[in-house]
Parts: sequence; structure tokens; C-alpha cells
Amino acid sequence: MAAERLPDKEKLVSETRQRFTSEHLQDKVEKYDSRDVERLKQDNAWIESYLQWRHYNVDDTLKMIDESFQFRKEFSVHDLNESSLPKWTFETGAVYLHGYDKEGNKIFWFRVKLHIKDSKTTLERKKYVAFWLERYSKREQGKPLTVVFDLTETGLSNVDMDFVRFIINCFKIYYPKYLSKMVIYEMPWIMNAAWKIVKTWLGPDALNLLKFASKTDVQEYINIEYLPAHMGGIDPFKYSYPPLPDDDFQTPLCENGPILGEDELEDKEKGDGDCKEPVDVNHSEESLQKPKKVSLDSDRPDSKIKSLKKPQTLFRGSLLHISPAEDIHFGSKESGETKCLIVLTNVTKSSVAFKVRTTAPDKYRVKPSNGSFEPGTSMDILVSLHGGVEASPQDRFLVMAAEMNQAAGAAAPPDLTQFWKEVMRDQVMEHRLRCHVIESSKAAAVAKENLGKGHTVFSNQEDLHSKITKIMVSNRRLEEQIDRCLLLLQLLTGMVALLVAITIPSLYRQSSDSR
Repeated sequence: MAAERLPDKEKLVSETRQRFTSEHLQDKVEKYDSRDVERLKQDNAWIESYLQWRHYNVDDTLKMIDESFQFRKEFSVHDLNESSLPKWTFETGAVYLHGYDKEGNKIFWFRVKLHIKDSKTTLERKKYVAFWLERYSKREQGKPLTVVFDLTETGLSNVDMDFVRFIINCFKIYYPKYLSKMVIYEMPWIMNAAWKIVKTWLGPDALNLLKFASKTDVQEYINIEYLPAHMGGIDPFKYSYPPLPDDDFQTPLCENGPILGEDELEDKEKGDGDCKEPVDVNHSEESLQKPKKVSLDSDRPDSKIKSLKKPQTLFRGSLLHISPAEDIHFGSKESGETKCLIVLTNVTKSSVAFKVRTTAPDKYRVKPSNGSFEPGTSMDILVSLHGGVEASPQDRFLVMAAEMNQAAGAAAPPDLTQFWKEVMRDQVMEHRLRCHVIESSKAAAVAKENLGKGHTVFSNQEDLHSKITKIMVSNRRLEEQIDRCLLLLQLLTGMVALLVAITIPSLYRQSSDSR
């Protein structure tokens, strides 16, 4: 069945592109940004993302693309940046990207209590949301987001139906396939009426992605390390600007210890480092002068590299081809698979400098973590866990690359420290990789067996702690309800006693009068 679907998708993509060109681009080019039109002509995956969101109905897809493209030109999304938006939009902290959910999806936070409805600033706030979405889409290339609406301490003054509808349209029309789920946290009862209206805007697909959560169950979607304290988490993150909150990519460890950062290398002789072996090409003069083609098929004595499987997926960048394309696969603790490969291939006609960074520098060793290599050659980068830790879907790796225009006939190897300081930001290619943990067959078999016996299996101590916490909270709520019931019972008993005390004398007087 899968083999039959692929040609159909290709046909639908071709039909969509052809019909959009003939039906929407004739004498209407000014409606769209030329950069979007050019991308539509070349990017099949982009068209397919619209098709998939519209269940491969070409007519509906064409309407969606038309509306999306008009939005993109109206908001000038290609040109949105920090300097083009008012500084106050960044300073409020009402909208930002930070952290990851349990599936490793980036979290898009909306702190609703910090949003004040004001028609004079509506356009700037919408552009601010578009800025974050466009920035994310360019950096993460279609990887889904988890949206969290934090309604803590929210009142009617924070309710802005027009703004909410815009956010819904962003994921429903303008940025298809980017929504993983939408978590509504602590929705107050005063929002019930507004919520009934919002549901009519969502449509069945988006409704299925909605998750309502409170402090007791929000950990079903987000681990405590990425939850703020008021949600029961331990994340110390506090929004502030500048700079923009982002992945905290840092220099990782090399095979035998930490590699000095650029600032630390400034006053040291080139080639020195904390690594005992000259494995990092950034610190090895010989390897910089004579880069070799490094591949899994070479007969070198590095058993760590030869024993690892070659990644099967490929990302084709402007400077480097990177394999794997999106996910680095590690095994669980039970499997003992703690190493994997990243293969870089220089596809330019010049030497390319590269460096690899990670959001979890204490967990991973990378060999080599930076260096340069010649045109047409490849570089195998060994990534390994150390210290008995386990990979997490929240961990990220960033591969950075820049073309080196070394003067012809230059004998000395380039100073990479100085190169990275001087290279222009727009000349640096960036590609992000996320970690994926493969459950071992043994662990899966044990889990299945235990489930068959009727036992509850907790994947780790955190899940156990979470469930215990839920039970304790539920128990506390039950106790509070019992206390309220007892108080109500005492109040009713007092009222009955008072009523009896008032009624008896009255009845006694009536009896006396009748006599």
C-alpha cells in the first residue's frame, strides 16, 4: 500500500503546483512574496505539508496556500526580526519558545495573564507571534511544536478573541503540520463561554490535538525539568530580554576531556587543548594541512567507528550533507548502545570549517567537536554518552558550518578561532539534530510480560513520583471535600436547631391561646 501511495502524492504535488501557477499566479503575482512563489516551485515537501493538512484535497489545498501566502506577504514574515518589531513586544514575556515536551517537541509558551487586550497594539502582537513561528520554521524545518496556553491568574481583561483566532489560524492555515498538541493549562470557569466560540474555529483535526491540564496532570505532557514552579516543576528559567531565549547550545566534551572554547583558546598556542590525543582536527596542524577522506569504509584502526552502523538518512545542506538527517539514535540503558555517528560531507569547492554543539554538554562526548576539511571529503563524528547517563528526547545537537576562502598558496593552517569570530552570521549554515532513544527488545518484552500479569510498570522513578504526587493531591482534595461536607453538616445542624428553638415557643404560645 505504501508503494502505491507515493506516486499519488507526487502526482498531487505536481497538480497543486501546476494549478496554483495557472489559477493564482496569472496577473496576481503582486499578492504574494516572490520568495514564497519561488519556494513553491522547488519545494515538494512544503506543498505536501499543505496537502496533508487538507487530507490531499487539491481544491482545499489551493485555497489554503492562497490564504497562507497572502498572510506571509501582509506580515512580511521573511523580513521580521528583532529590529523590525517594537522592543516592548519582546520585553513583556507573554510569548516565547523554551524547553521541550515528553516527545521532544519544542514548547511555544503563551502566558495569557501578561496579554492585555488593546486594539492599538494588536498588529504588533500578531507580528511578534509570526516572528517566532517563522524563525522556528526556518531553523527546525517542519519539526512540530507543542503550544501551551498558561491561563494561571487569567481574568476577563486578558481575553482577546481576535488574537486567539489569529493564533489558531497560524497553525490551521499559515504553518501546517507544525502543531503537535495544544495544552490548555488551568482554564478558569469564566472562560467557558469564550471556549465554546473557540471550538467552532478549530475544526476536527485541531480539536483532536487539544489537551486540558491542571497542576495535577500536566506532567503527562511535560517533564518537571521544563515546567515552571507554579506548575509544579523545577525549571529555573525566568524570561528576560535581551537576549532571546533559545536552545543553550554549548561546546561538548571530546573523547578524553573538554575542548577549550574559542575565548579560552585566544591566548594559547594553536594546537593546544585538553585532549591527550590529537583527534580534534581543530587542534591538529597535520590534519588541517592534509585532510583525509574519512568514511565508514576506510580501513583505519578506530574500532569505535568501524563497529557503528552508518546512518541511513541524509540532510542536503548548501555546504554540508549531514547524516542522519534529523534524529541521532541511542539505545536505552538496557541495550548498552551509547555511541552513534554523525557523518559530514563537504559538497563545496572550498574547505569548510565546522563545529558541533549540544544542549547537554555534560552528557555527551564528541570526537572531533570542531575542525575543517577539504572539498569532496567526509568526516565521521563519534558521539558517545558517558557517566552512565541515558539520552533524552529533549537533548539537541547543533552542527555549524562555514566556507573558508583560504588564500591560494597559503602554507599555514587557518586559525579557526579567529575565523569563527570574523565569519558573518548569514554565511553560517546551521542544522539541528535531536536525540531519539530506542527501547531495547528485552525491556519491551519484560514490560509486555508484566502488563500481561496485571502489574503496573513504571518506566522510571519520575513516573512513579508523578503518580504518587497525583494520588497525594487527589487524597488532599478528597480530605478538603470531606471537611467542607462536615462544615456544611454542622451548619445545617445549627440551622435546624435554631429553627426548632424558634418554632417550639411559637407552637407553645398557640397552644396556650387556644386553651
